[in-house]
Amino acid sequence: MANALREAESLGMDTVQVFTKNQQQWKVKPLERAAVDEWLAELRRLKWEDRTVSHASYLINLASPDDVLRRRSIELMREEIERAEMLSIPLVVVHPGAFTTSTAAEGVSRAAASVAEVLRSTPRYRTAVCLENTAGGGTLLGGAFEDLAAIRSRAVEAGGQPDRIGFCFDTCHAHAAGHDMGSRNAAAATLESFDAVCGLKRLRVLHLNDSKAPFGSHVDRHAHIGEGTIGRGGFAAVVNHPLFRALPKILETPKETTPKGTPWDRVNLQRLKRAGRPAIPRRPR
Repeated sequence: MANALREAESLGMDTVQVFTKNQQQWKVKPLERAAVDEWLAELRRLKWEDRTVSHASYLINLASPDDVLRRRSIELMREEIERAEMLSIPLVVVHPGAFTTSTAAEGVSRAAASVAEVLRSTPRYRTAVCLENTAGGGTLLGGAFEDLAAIRSRAVEAGGQPDRIGFCFDTCHAHAAGHDMGSRNAAAATLESFDAVCGLKRLRVLHLNDSKAPFGSHVDRHAHIGEGTIGRGGFAAVVNHPLFRALPKILETPKETTPKGTPWDRVNLQRLKRAGRPAIPRRPR
């Protein structure tokens, strides 16, 4: 795992997101002490104690109406928190889940109860849960910002510590869900909408990804910055937002190289940095 820190450093990044286990398996192999010590040593060297994020397993469905699956999901989510705490990772991102054969309202209630239970069972921990917006579609929760707000508020009411329940905003997911990110003005309006419903002050991490799929398609397909249906304009509203300067910003773009052999992560990072530069006014002719 420490290699992920070194690779991010070599690409000029100042933050990293990792899986602390195989994200496609329920079985959990205990963390080896040597791997933990190496990770913690690299964190101290880089001074990234607040710049790391863990993503929870894709198998987790905290909103499931299937009691067995929801119980397994709660237990695995607790394990994700335990591992993050051991690794001094302050944030664990998780998808809200799917309500499948039930209703959306029932799914929101179950997800909230699940989050609250996980946090109550780890009362003195620092690690926070970040509910991620999704592309929506089908029975997935989180396409509507109202889903995230309701899950958080009900989880707090059920005993979850407020400072340990935040949000992760994914640009690709937002655009695909029908929240327009396709220009600077449109993205700014979407962020204002998120603020009104969820509160930008509760946003703890950003996923910066373009979208291969069209606006409002509800299809979750990540693309390189400027290579999808968002384009580069929308990202300017995100990277220049004053409330986001200190937030971890994660690229979940395809891990590929260009025809010239340059890692796409480096290209994407450069594009985001250019989007964050002030515009140079044109001189009148």
